[in-house]
This record gives sequence, structure tokens and C-alpha cells, in this order.
Amino acid sequence: MKLKLPPAIVFLIFGILMYLLAEFLPVGYFDFFGRRVLIKALLILAIVISCVALIQFYLARTSIDPKNPSKASSLVSNGIYKYSRNPMYLGLLLILLAWALWLGNAFNVLLAAGFVSYMNAFQIRPEELSLASLFGKEYKHYCIKVRRWF
Repeated sequence: MKLKLPPAIVFLIFGILMYLLAEFLPVGYFDFFGRRVLIKALLILAIVISCVALIQFYLARTSIDPKNPSKASSLVSNGIYKYSRNPMYLGLLLILLAWALWLGNAFNVLLAAGFVSYMNAFQIRPEELSLASLFGKEYKHYCIKVRRWF
């Protein structure tokens, strides 16, 4: 699988776009009681989800390289992977949502949706094809049981 951009770079690009949108779009600003608490909660949740996902891959001794999903030595489908097929990408999305709240521009939600759309089309679908060819029916059954994001 040849990726044009690694997921971390895509994440950074969308984060920068969110900043630029908040900086230069004069409408859409918002604030509400508890916004900072929600930001912290999203960041903590993102860190926990991402760390648990990485630890599970480490314990399964399988690859976390998003550019080469065919290097995976085992299918991780327990723990957090019983609830999300892509918890690491979910963690990135939660960080972007926290960033959007920090910036306080409602239109950044559209960029977060754009991140999800981009990741589905250019990262997750190619990964799923690779994993389906690698793990066959086991992976297909897993996809039926577990949602892509959450």
C-alpha cells in the first residue's frame, strides 16, 4: 500500500487548517461554560484510547506501521479493538475536536469531518483491503462485528 501522506502528517495538516480557519474566518466564534473541561476530557480520552491501542499492538507483537499494514503478524480484535477498528485514528480525531474547541470556531467541525472522510478514503479503506487479503474471513467477520470509528 503506497500512501501519499502518513496519518500523522494528515493530522497536522488538518490541525493547521483549523488554526487558519479560526484565525481568518471572522464568523463562527463560540464559547460556553465548561468548554475547557470538555477540551481536557477529550484530550485525556484521546491519550488513553491511543495508548491502550498501541500497547495492545505491542503485546500482540504486530506492526503499527500505517504505510505497510501487510506487515501485521496478527489480528488484534480484543480490548479496545472490540469497540473500534481504528482507535489510533479515533484518538487523532478526538485531539482535533479538542483543538477545534480550543480555537472556538464552529466551522472547524467541518474540517474534523473532512479528516474523517479523508482517512476513510485514503487510509482506512486501503488498510482494510490489505488486512482482508492477509487475514481473510477472520477479518471480514471482525469488520461485521466492530464499527470503523466507534
